[in-house]
Amino acid sequence: MLEVILALAIISLAAGGLSLGLVLGRGPALTPCSAADKNPETRCADCPLRRRKAGGPAE
Repeated sequence: MLEVILALAIISLAAGGLSLGLVLGRGPALTPCSAADKNPETRCADCPLRRRKAGGPAE
């Protein structure tokens, strides 16, 4: 039972931190692809953002 309470507390803190960031104007959390949007040399070869910038087919 203690594990369930601890898991709920951790999830609540994480959700609270994300919502507090949204309320304070930081914007939504970034996905790996959207975070790497400004750094094209570190993207993997099958990244859809890399193909879109190179003029290839976008998914």
